[in-house]
Amino acid sequence: MSPLLEIENLHVQFRLPQGLVELVTRKPHRIVKAVNNVNLTLKRGETLGLVGESGCGKTTLSRAMLGLIEIAAGRVRFDGDDVFNRRRIEQLALRRRAQMVFQDPYASLNPKFTVGQTLAEVFKVHRICYRRQVPSRVAELMEKVGLSPELGNRRPGELSGGQCQRVGIARALAVNPELLVADESVSALDVSIQAQILNLFLKLQKEMGLTMVFIAHDLGVVWHLCQTLAVMYLGRIVEIGDAEGIFRTPKHPYTQALIGAIPQMHAEAALSLDLLPGEPPSPLYIPSGCAFHPRCPHVMEVCRSGAPPVARHMGAVQVSCHLYDEDKR
Repeated sequence: MSPLLEIENLHVQFRLPQGLVELVTRKPHRIVKAVNNVNLTLKRGETLGLVGESGCGKTTLSRAMLGLIEIAAGRVRFDGDDVFNRRRIEQLALRRRAQMVFQDPYASLNPKFTVGQTLAEVFKVHRICYRRQVPSRVAELMEKVGLSPELGNRRPGELSGGQCQRVGIARALAVNPELLVADESVSALDVSIQAQILNLFLKLQKEMGLTMVFIAHDLGVVWHLCQTLAVMYLGRIVEIGDAEGIFRTPKHPYTQALIGAIPQMHAEAALSLDLLPGEPPSPLYIPSGCAFHPRCPHVMEVCRSGAPPVARHMGAVQVSCHLYDEDKR
């Protein structure tokens, strides 16, 4: 079976606006390299966890997957078709097959619309059913995400954060998508509510056979949700593969640090002292060589210059790190 999503050598860059000094001195625009040479494949029915610190390019990559932003180079294929080589009507068709759930449950909903109006609008715009069927379809959709249909008359301001996020999930599911991208969709919620939303995603994935991309900066929230894990650092995927294998024996030093920072839920657990020093460098000034080398506890001279390390297969995992170069094994 062919993969649902294929990304090849993807680059995304943003040109920053010039300030007064740059305009007067005629300095060129500064370029933010948000995504750098990313390759990944997503199978149908698979759940991919995309993790990394804030600002590493996760959200930019997810928007490029759906054709929502321009790319500098590379290719994104959805079900074999190039996402960025489509006519407008084909782009609209993609919107129905691939949907996103956003981070802020309040900001993603129109405060003037009731829940029922928000969901009904999707059915009407996409002409999914007859108008007389819309109320029953809205009620059915609300029950699917664990909401009482009686909440249909309330506005977002009258709901809790968890309820608003369920509305956002329901809106995404209204078009019966094949791919669902959840962008930090539990990070703004209380821990107890996070667990409920994660369980809801698991339930929906099994019931609807969804292919999912779940974005998070905390590996703890994707522990039981994803079959495949991709770890990003400064626009690059440094480790990708079987999630269980990566959690059990992480290869890249950055992945090791992220997993070491996951809180342990038993009293005997020791606090990890191997915390990463400093902050990620600015994407305006990406270090030469391996971008992680200024913070890496295993840095070698080869890490400091030249091209970034290439991805190497280590069983069910690919890792981009000079520690695993063949001449150093």
